[in-house]
Amino acid sequence: MLVWLSRRSLGFLHALGALLGWAGYALSASYRQRLRANAALAGIGERERRAAVAHAGRMVAEMPRLWLRPAAEPLQPAVQWQQAELIDAALDGGRGLILLTPHLGSFEVIAQAYAERFGERQPMTALYRPSRNAWLRELETTARARPGLLAAPATLAGVRQMIRALRHRQAVGLLPDQVPPDGMGVWAPFFGQPAYTMTLASRLVLQTGAVPLLVIGERLPHSEGWCLRVFEMPEPLPAAGAFAGDDEAHQTECAAVMNRAMEFLIRQCPAQYLWAYNRYKPPRSA
Repeated sequence: MLVWLSRRSLGFLHALGALLGWAGYALSASYRQRLRANAALAGIGERERRAAVAHAGRMVAEMPRLWLRPAAEPLQPAVQWQQAELIDAALDGGRGLILLTPHLGSFEVIAQAYAERFGERQPMTALYRPSRNAWLRELETTARARPGLLAAPATLAGVRQMIRALRHRQAVGLLPDQVPPDGMGVWAPFFGQPAYTMTLASRLVLQTGAVPLLVIGERLPHSEGWCLRVFEMPEPLPAAGAFAGDDEAHQTECAAVMNRAMEFLIRQCPAQYLWAYNRYKPPRSA
Protein backbone atom coordinates (compact mmCIF):
# COMPACT_ATOMS: atom_id res chain seq x y z
CA MET A 1 0.00 0.00 0.00
CA LEU A 2 2.79 2.44 0.92
CA VAL A 3 4.59 1.67 -2.34
CA TRP A 4 1.39 2.30 -4.30
CA LEU A 5 0.83 5.60 -2.49
CA SER A 6 4.44 6.66 -3.08
CA ARG A 7 3.79 6.58 -6.85
CA ARG A 8 0.71 8.77 -6.76
CA SER A 9 0.79 12.46 -7.62
CA LEU A 10 1.22 15.03 -4.90
CA GLY A 11 -2.22 16.41 -5.75
CA PHE A 12 -3.83 13.02 -5.18
CA LEU A 13 -1.97 12.51 -1.90
CA HIS A 14 -2.92 15.94 -0.60
CA ALA A 15 -6.58 15.43 -1.51
CA LEU A 16 -6.57 12.06 0.22
CA GLY A 17 -4.72 13.54 3.18
CA ALA A 18 -7.25 16.32 3.65
CA LEU A 19 -10.01 13.69 3.87
CA LEU A 20 -7.98 11.67 6.35
CA GLY A 21 -7.33 14.78 8.43
CA TRP A 22 -11.02 15.55 8.73
CA ALA A 23 -11.85 11.89 9.40
CA GLY A 24 -9.42 11.84 12.32
CA TYR A 25 -10.83 15.11 13.61
CA ALA A 26 -14.39 13.79 13.44
CA LEU A 27 -13.67 10.41 15.02
CA SER A 28 -11.48 11.46 17.96
CA ALA A 29 -12.88 13.73 20.65
CA SER A 30 -9.51 13.99 22.41
CA TYR A 31 -7.85 15.01 19.14
CA ARG A 32 -10.45 17.73 18.56
CA GLN A 33 -10.17 19.00 22.10
CA ARG A 34 -6.38 19.21 22.05
CA LEU A 35 -6.28 20.89 18.63
CA ARG A 36 -8.82 23.50 19.66
CA ALA A 37 -7.20 24.17 23.03
CA ASN A 38 -3.67 24.53 21.66
CA ALA A 39 -4.81 26.78 18.81
CA ALA A 40 -6.80 28.94 21.23
CA LEU A 41 -3.70 29.47 23.40
CA ALA A 42 -1.94 30.95 20.38
CA GLY A 43 -4.94 33.06 19.37
CA ILE A 44 -5.52 31.11 16.15
CA GLY A 45 -8.84 31.83 14.49
CA GLU A 46 -11.45 29.42 13.18
CA ARG A 47 -10.38 29.68 9.53
CA GLU A 48 -6.74 28.79 10.17
CA ARG A 49 -7.70 26.12 12.68
CA ARG A 50 -9.90 24.39 10.10
CA ALA A 51 -7.12 24.61 7.52
CA ALA A 52 -4.77 22.99 10.02
CA VAL A 53 -7.04 19.93 10.23
CA ALA A 54 -6.61 19.26 6.50
CA HIS A 55 -2.87 20.04 6.54
CA ALA A 56 -2.27 17.50 9.31
CA GLY A 57 -3.71 14.85 7.01
CA ARG A 58 -1.69 16.11 4.04
CA MET A 59 1.48 15.76 6.09
CA VAL A 60 0.73 12.08 6.74
CA ALA A 61 -0.33 11.36 3.15
CA GLU A 62 2.80 12.81 1.58
CA MET A 63 5.11 10.68 3.79
CA PRO A 64 5.16 7.61 1.49
CA ARG A 65 6.18 9.76 -1.47
CA LEU A 66 9.00 11.37 0.51
CA TRP A 67 10.22 8.22 2.24
CA LEU A 68 10.08 5.87 -0.76
CA ARG A 69 11.18 8.34 -3.43
CA PRO A 70 14.19 6.87 -5.29
CA ALA A 71 17.43 8.53 -4.22
CA ALA A 72 18.17 9.41 -7.85
CA GLU A 73 14.82 11.20 -8.28
CA PRO A 74 15.24 14.90 -7.41
CA LEU A 75 12.73 16.93 -5.44
CA GLN A 76 13.19 19.80 -7.85
CA PRO A 77 11.28 21.59 -9.24
CA ALA A 78 8.76 20.95 -6.45
CA VAL A 79 10.99 22.77 -3.91
CA GLN A 80 11.55 26.52 -3.79
CA TRP A 81 14.00 28.28 -1.45
CA GLN A 82 13.83 31.67 0.22
CA GLN A 83 16.99 33.12 1.79
CA ALA A 84 19.09 30.03 1.07
CA GLU A 85 22.05 32.41 1.11
CA LEU A 86 21.89 32.26 4.92
CA ILE A 87 22.77 28.57 4.70
CA ASP A 88 25.53 29.29 2.20
CA ALA A 89 27.03 31.87 4.55
CA ALA A 90 26.85 29.53 7.55
CA LEU A 91 28.56 26.72 5.66
CA ASP A 92 31.22 29.10 4.33
CA GLY A 93 31.92 30.21 7.90
CA GLY A 94 33.09 26.72 8.83
CA ARG A 95 31.48 26.66 12.29
CA GLY A 96 28.84 24.02 11.67
CA LEU A 97 25.14 24.61 11.10
CA ILE A 98 22.05 23.76 13.16
CA LEU A 99 18.72 23.94 11.32
CA LEU A 100 15.72 24.24 13.63
CA THR A 101 12.07 23.75 12.71
CA PRO A 102 8.85 22.98 14.62
CA HIS A 103 6.10 20.49 13.73
CA LEU A 104 5.07 22.79 10.90
CA GLY A 105 4.34 22.15 7.24
CA SER A 106 6.41 19.39 5.66
CA PHE A 107 9.34 19.14 8.04
CA GLU A 108 10.32 15.84 6.37
CA VAL A 109 11.04 17.72 3.14
CA ILE A 110 13.57 20.05 4.77
CA ALA A 111 16.29 17.47 5.37
CA GLN A 112 15.92 15.92 1.90
CA ALA A 113 15.91 19.30 0.18
CA TYR A 114 19.01 20.36 2.15
CA ALA A 115 20.82 17.16 1.17
CA GLU A 116 19.92 17.68 -2.47
CA ARG A 117 21.18 21.26 -2.58
CA PHE A 118 23.96 21.40 0.02
CA GLY A 119 24.78 17.79 0.88
CA GLU A 120 27.89 17.59 -1.29
CA ARG A 121 29.36 20.55 0.60
CA GLN A 122 28.42 19.38 4.07
CA PRO A 123 26.06 16.49 4.89
CA MET A 124 23.23 16.82 7.38
CA THR A 125 22.51 14.63 10.39
CA ALA A 126 18.81 14.82 11.26
CA LEU A 127 17.49 13.82 14.69
CA TYR A 128 14.31 11.72 14.77
CA ARG A 129 12.35 9.76 17.34
CA PRO A 130 12.24 6.07 16.36
CA SER A 131 8.81 4.49 16.07
CA ARG A 132 7.79 1.88 18.61
CA ASN A 133 6.62 -0.30 15.71
CA ALA A 134 9.51 -2.48 14.50
CA TRP A 135 8.70 -2.50 10.76
CA LEU A 136 7.98 1.23 10.73
CA ARG A 137 11.19 1.90 12.66
CA GLU A 138 13.17 0.02 10.00
CA LEU A 139 11.39 1.90 7.22
CA GLU A 140 12.13 5.25 8.87
CA THR A 141 15.82 4.44 9.20
CA THR A 142 16.29 3.30 5.60
CA ALA A 143 14.04 5.96 4.05
CA ARG A 144 15.66 8.89 5.84
CA ALA A 145 19.25 7.86 5.06
CA ARG A 146 20.11 9.36 1.65
CA PRO A 147 23.16 10.82 -0.08
CA GLY A 148 24.17 13.84 1.99
CA LEU A 149 21.70 12.91 4.74
CA LEU A 150 22.19 10.80 7.87
CA ALA A 151 19.54 9.89 10.44
CA ALA A 152 20.29 10.04 14.17
CA PRO A 153 17.84 8.47 16.65
CA ALA A 154 16.77 10.54 19.66
CA THR A 155 19.04 8.57 21.99
CA LEU A 156 22.36 9.25 23.68
CA ALA A 157 24.10 7.60 20.73
CA GLY A 158 22.20 9.89 18.35
CA VAL A 159 23.20 12.98 20.34
CA ARG A 160 26.85 11.92 20.17
CA GLN A 161 26.46 11.46 16.43
CA MET A 162 25.20 15.02 16.11
CA ILE A 163 28.04 16.42 18.19
CA ARG A 164 30.58 14.61 16.02
CA ALA A 165 28.92 16.04 12.92
CA LEU A 166 29.13 19.60 14.27
CA ARG A 167 32.78 19.13 15.25
CA HIS A 168 33.41 18.23 11.61
CA ARG A 169 31.67 21.50 10.63
CA GLN A 170 28.69 19.68 9.19
CA ALA A 171 24.97 20.41 9.56
CA VAL A 172 22.40 18.95 11.92
CA GLY A 173 18.64 19.32 12.04
CA LEU A 174 16.11 18.88 14.83
CA LEU A 175 12.65 19.90 16.08
CA PRO A 176 13.01 21.92 19.31
CA ASP A 177 9.27 21.73 20.05
CA GLN A 178 9.48 17.95 20.47
CA VAL A 179 8.85 16.95 24.08
CA PRO A 180 12.05 15.33 25.44
CA PRO A 181 12.33 12.53 28.00
CA ASP A 182 12.34 13.42 31.68
CA GLY A 183 15.63 14.96 32.76
CA MET A 184 16.50 16.22 29.26
CA GLY A 185 14.50 19.42 29.36
CA VAL A 186 13.16 22.29 31.44
CA TRP A 187 9.76 23.95 31.79
CA ALA A 188 9.49 27.13 29.73
CA PRO A 189 6.58 29.16 28.28
CA PHE A 190 5.22 28.18 24.88
CA PHE A 191 2.38 30.43 23.74
CA GLY A 192 2.02 31.48 27.36
CA GLN A 193 1.72 28.04 28.93
CA PRO A 194 4.55 26.03 30.55
CA ALA A 195 5.82 23.29 28.23
CA TYR A 196 8.58 20.79 28.89
CA THR A 197 11.25 21.94 26.44
CA MET A 198 14.43 20.23 25.29
CA THR A 199 17.77 21.75 26.26
CA LEU A 200 19.60 19.87 23.49
CA ALA A 201 19.11 22.50 20.79
CA SER A 202 20.56 25.37 22.81
CA ARG A 203 23.35 23.24 24.28
CA LEU A 204 24.47 22.21 20.80
CA VAL A 205 24.62 25.86 19.76
CA LEU A 206 26.46 27.07 22.85
CA GLN A 207 28.88 24.16 23.21
CA THR A 208 29.91 23.83 19.56
CA GLY A 209 29.69 27.43 18.33
CA ALA A 210 27.58 26.28 15.37
CA VAL A 211 25.30 28.76 13.58
CA PRO A 212 21.60 28.28 14.40
CA LEU A 213 19.13 28.99 11.60
CA LEU A 214 15.36 28.59 11.48
CA VAL A 215 13.56 26.98 8.55
CA ILE A 216 10.03 25.97 7.61
CA GLY A 217 8.86 23.70 4.80
CA GLU A 218 5.65 25.47 3.81
CA ARG A 219 3.24 23.45 1.69
CA LEU A 220 2.36 25.47 -1.44
CA PRO A 221 -1.24 25.92 -2.65
CA HIS A 222 -2.68 23.56 -5.27
CA SER A 223 -0.07 20.87 -4.44
CA GLU A 224 2.62 22.73 -6.35
CA GLY A 225 5.28 21.59 -3.88
CA TRP A 226 6.99 23.25 -0.95
CA CYS A 227 8.69 26.54 -0.17
CA LEU A 228 11.61 26.33 2.25
CA ARG A 229 11.92 29.64 4.07
CA VAL A 230 15.09 30.28 6.07
CA PHE A 231 15.37 32.81 8.92
CA GLU A 232 17.95 33.96 11.42
CA MET A 233 17.17 33.59 15.13
CA PRO A 234 14.99 36.55 16.21
CA GLU A 235 17.11 36.88 19.37
CA PRO A 236 20.41 35.32 20.47
CA LEU A 237 20.74 32.69 23.14
CA PRO A 238 21.89 34.20 26.46
CA ALA A 239 25.46 33.59 27.56
CA ALA A 240 26.07 31.46 30.63
CA GLY A 241 28.08 34.18 32.34
CA ALA A 242 24.99 36.25 33.10
CA PHE A 243 23.60 33.50 35.37
CA ALA A 244 26.45 33.28 37.91
CA GLY A 245 26.97 29.56 37.44
CA ASP A 246 23.27 28.67 37.77
CA ASP A 247 22.99 26.20 34.88
CA GLU A 248 19.31 25.45 35.45
CA ALA A 249 18.37 29.14 35.26
CA HIS A 250 20.53 29.52 32.16
CA GLN A 251 18.98 26.55 30.40
CA THR A 252 15.48 27.70 31.33
CA GLU A 253 16.08 31.09 29.73
CA CYS A 254 17.67 29.42 26.68
CA ALA A 255 14.58 27.21 26.36
CA ALA A 256 12.34 30.28 26.58
CA VAL A 257 14.32 31.94 23.76
CA MET A 258 14.07 28.77 21.68
CA ASN A 259 10.32 28.54 22.27
CA ARG A 260 9.88 32.15 21.18
CA ALA A 261 11.81 31.32 18.01
CA MET A 262 9.43 28.42 17.33
CA GLU A 263 6.45 30.70 17.98
CA PHE A 264 7.91 33.15 15.45
CA LEU A 265 8.06 30.40 12.83
CA ILE A 266 4.59 29.09 13.59
CA ARG A 267 3.09 32.56 13.18
CA GLN A 268 4.55 32.68 9.66
CA CYS A 269 2.23 29.84 8.68
CA PRO A 270 -0.18 28.93 11.51
CA ALA A 271 -2.54 26.95 9.27
CA GLN A 272 0.17 24.31 8.77
CA TYR A 273 1.21 23.74 12.39
CA LEU A 274 0.25 20.45 14.05
CA TRP A 275 -1.92 22.04 16.72
CA ALA A 276 -3.02 18.62 17.94
CA TYR A 277 0.57 17.73 18.83
CA ASN A 278 0.56 17.11 22.59
CA ARG A 279 3.08 19.86 23.32
CA TYR A 280 2.10 20.35 26.96
CA LYS A 281 2.22 16.72 28.08
CA PRO A 282 4.50 15.69 30.96
CA PRO A 283 7.77 14.09 29.85
CA ARG A 284 8.05 10.33 29.57
CA SER A 285 10.64 8.42 31.59
CA ALA A 286 14.15 8.63 30.17
